[in-house]
Amino acid sequence: MDKMYKHYTVMKKELVESLNCRNQDKIYVDGTLGGGGHSEEILKHLDGKGILFSFDVDIDAINYSKKRLEGYKNIKIINDSYTNIIENLEKEGIKQIDGGIIFDFGASYHQLTSESRGFSFKYDCKLDMRFNQNSVLTACEIVNKYKEDELVYIFSHYGEEHYSKRIARAIVETRKNKKIETTFMLNEIIKKTIPTTNSRIHYATRVYQALRIEVNNELKNIKQILYKIVPFLKVGGIISVLSFHSLEDKIVKEVFKEMSKQCRCEINEPKCICGGPLLKLVNKKPLLPSKEEIKINPPSRSVKMRTAVRI
Repeated sequence: MDKMYKHYTVMKKELVESLNCRNQDKIYVDGTLGGGGHSEEILKHLDGKGILFSFDVDIDAINYSKKRLEGYKNIKIINDSYTNIIENLEKEGIKQIDGGIIFDFGASYHQLTSESRGFSFKYDCKLDMRFNQNSVLTACEIVNKYKEDELVYIFSHYGEEHYSKRIARAIVETRKNKKIETTFMLNEIIKKTIPTTNSRIHYATRVYQALRIEVNNELKNIKQILYKIVPFLKVGGIISVLSFHSLEDKIVKEVFKEMSKQCRCEINEPKCICGGPLLKLVNKKPLLPSKEEIKINPPSRSVKMRTAVRI
């Protein structure tokens, strides 16, 4: 674990206020605990009432947030993936979330700036990128074992990298002679492969994003949990989501749109059997961080927030 858990809570006020949880004696869930900023704000709003369940697969986040939130009694912190929220809540005897749930998808600031976990191209370390340190798949395994066409796919689809084919080919050629084990080794391959530009975005950014998404199965997990959790919300329950890049936001937008349709049946169904819409959109267009927040924390400029209510 890095000596200090670096943390910035994005859109804290907006996300927590979307739950309407002030002094509510209900069940709330923070699906992505991270540094505990959103959880702490929820607990302040609850003022000792209700209960908050907070989840994270990253043991660094769990350890940091347990200490940060030790003064609060109405919280249970669970070291597990947000994909297993329902199973964990059912073990606690909870059959529905009557208050609301929030998700802050993507890697945390701590993970992205860690000097030892391979998320950042700024530090020379092993290619890891696992949220869950007990997982098997690492970025090192991907760059050394995936076929060229598989690398092209993840770089282009998950990183929206324009030079996916060139980079994938260069990786495959390099690993014939030596294993690509560190971030700086990967950086060197990418830098030599693509044209020099004046872009503000670092030349390795898109490849690192793609690898991180593949290692942690991020996009599939987001879609899976959203479809699972909405029916688990009690009528009146609120779901609010922060997305950090267009691929995440597209999934959230599509799931919310699908769940809010008047009829969700297959087109060949003779009559409606779906029961109608499950969600009502609170904001048709996503909310964005304030200019003040972006000034304090520039990476927050890409964040989008979407909220819906179970009906």
